[in-house]
Amino acid sequence: MIFPTKPHVVLLASPGLGHLIPMIGLATRLTKHHGFHVTIFVVTMEPGPNKHNLLPNNQSYNTSQDLYNLVVLPYVDSSAQMGLTDKIMTRLSIMMRGYIPTLRAELGSMQHNPTLLVVDLFGTEFLSLANEFNMIKYVYIPSNAWFLAETICVPLLDKQVKHEGPLNISGCKRVEYDDILDPVFDPGNRDYDVYVSIALDIGTADGVLVNTWEQLEPKTLFSLKNNNILREIFNKPVYPVGPLVRPVRPECLGGELLEWLDEQPKDSVLYVSFGSGGTLSSQQTIELAWGLEMSQQRFIWVLRPPIEHDVAGALFHAMDGQDKNITQYLPPGFMTRTRNSGKVIPMWAPQTEILAHSSVGGFLSHCGWNSTLESLVNGVPIIAWPLYAEQNMNAALVEEDLGVAIRPKVLPTKGVVGREEIMEMINKIIEEDDDGVKMRARVKEVQENAIKAYTIEGSTWKSFGQVANNCENRLKEQRAKAT
Repeated sequence: MIFPTKPHVVLLASPGLGHLIPMIGLATRLTKHHGFHVTIFVVTMEPGPNKHNLLPNNQSYNTSQDLYNLVVLPYVDSSAQMGLTDKIMTRLSIMMRGYIPTLRAELGSMQHNPTLLVVDLFGTEFLSLANEFNMIKYVYIPSNAWFLAETICVPLLDKQVKHEGPLNISGCKRVEYDDILDPVFDPGNRDYDVYVSIALDIGTADGVLVNTWEQLEPKTLFSLKNNNILREIFNKPVYPVGPLVRPVRPECLGGELLEWLDEQPKDSVLYVSFGSGGTLSSQQTIELAWGLEMSQQRFIWVLRPPIEHDVAGALFHAMDGQDKNITQYLPPGFMTRTRNSGKVIPMWAPQTEILAHSSVGGFLSHCGWNSTLESLVNGVPIIAWPLYAEQNMNAALVEEDLGVAIRPKVLPTKGVVGREEIMEMINKIIEEDDDGVKMRARVKEVQENAIKAYTIEGSTWKSFGQVANNCENRLKEQRAKAT
């Protein structure tokens, strides 16, 4: 192999935009600000001939200036190893494991000697490859530091006793029962074993990158670094590298949508979306539609076909071609009655660009961490509607700690949220009553400190500097060893 003048970073992204987007943000930062060579390897859930299949509506990321190299690994079918009752975490883990030989071959055939391997939460089994190639190895948590703290504590739970109360994390905010990640509830399910294995694997890394920043989670980040109990469990450096979000590209809005948004008053539009994987039941879709209509507020709603009893249904169900008759799932006459106040967009919308528009004043969101960060960096308060994964924790963080969100009285995964409550939440966010005014002021403060994280004194700037120095030193070691 040839040793490059700058470190060569290899990033591995699990399937789904929720994992790819933060990896692309990381790659962009390392290339533009540190001059590193970066290759992103991407795992897909189904066969696809090119990178554009990874992104909805062919909205690809700009690699025309060769900022980084994006490589889609050849599809590996692992369905035979999956059981009918296996949940998301187990299925993703099995899928990723099948790609280990492929990535090993790719690393061995690279022209430039790789210096750093970064994997996300579902790629921790790949960390052993870094040892084969004398690479630094990091785990990238595309979520918050509180979720990292919960994860590293999971192996301490008694596998034989079903958890029935809040999870106390030394030095950190405790995780309430309803917000704990699902695998912890069922030690007999394979997801529990996968989660524990991931937690133990993280401890073998040289460090962890987290998509957060110091001012957003000061208590948790301090505890991960200084709390004696946590340090006994996990004694590795944690680098806050956020907020890493996709940059705004106004041209993605398109003429008609941009024109409509430009016509609306400031902070008057509610954006409704449940991410790349979230789905609602038929009954909940109807209730949401009535809540939007009854609120009489302006809205943009990204609508998918309902899927019963599977809140993450869009992750594993093909939905191509289902957008033509999408309005059949709405109450009769809904489109006519709301034609002047709302926009229903099938399947996908340019979320970052919508949230950045001045007319958008609220976000009804599943609280995936990418979406949460996009809302925060654009100063948009949130109606938190968590569905799966760590989204309940994200919702608790933005509501209880940051004060920039409201949540339904009943968890959307435990029951149907009624139209009256939906209407009340929307009006509280958009009409700016006393609570709404405080929420909007607080989210503007969070927006400002997100910007400060990237200044020369900010936590993100410092973290990237430390990571860059580590990579430069490892490259020198690799060269010395080769001579």
